[in-house]
Amino acid sequence: MLNIVLFGPPGAGKGTQAHLLIKKYNLIHLSTGDLLRGEIAEETPLGMKAKSIMDRGDLVSDNIVIGMIATKLDNNPNVNGFIFDGFPRTVAQATALDNLLKEKETSISAMLSLKVNDNELIKRLIERGKKSGREDDKNKNIISNRINEYNDKTAPLKEFYSAQNKLSEIEGIGQVKDIALKLNAVIDRL
Repeated sequence: MLNIVLFGPPGAGKGTQAHLLIKKYNLIHLSTGDLLRGEIAEETPLGMKAKSIMDRGDLVSDNIVIGMIATKLDNNPNVNGFIFDGFPRTVAQATALDNLLKEKETSISAMLSLKVNDNELIKRLIERGKKSGREDDKNKNIISNRINEYNDKTAPLKEFYSAQNKLSEIEGIGQVKDIALKLNAVIDRL
């Protein structure tokens, strides 16, 4: 099973590249935000628990998210694999994900990390904000804060996967198709 953690700061192009990888390798996109919304919409026990937490303004615990991921894995036993997008974000989450996948007799195949400098990220997000209307993509200070949060709290995951010899860093600046070819080259070597 091909299980990819697609990684990078906000604006690195993860969504664009995830779409291309899903089509090429017949993978399932596993976005924690989508999972949460889906479980809530279906009013599953985990979804209702998550909704009550979110309604209080609190973050959903790692255990609930891992439970939702487990359900998604169980509901798709014969797929080629998954692209994990937005999860894991911390070493604790990566460890929990590794443990879950081990129970399912699979593992993360690779972490593909898109590298993009901060100035380019800000430029991309402001441009995206103009098109999407997303408020968090319109304000340079908010964008800078999101990038700093990523650098401080999420980027250490690269060390976690590097220690497992699963990290591949790919330059995320250039034509979409050229970046996709670089990602494909890494996956095809797995």
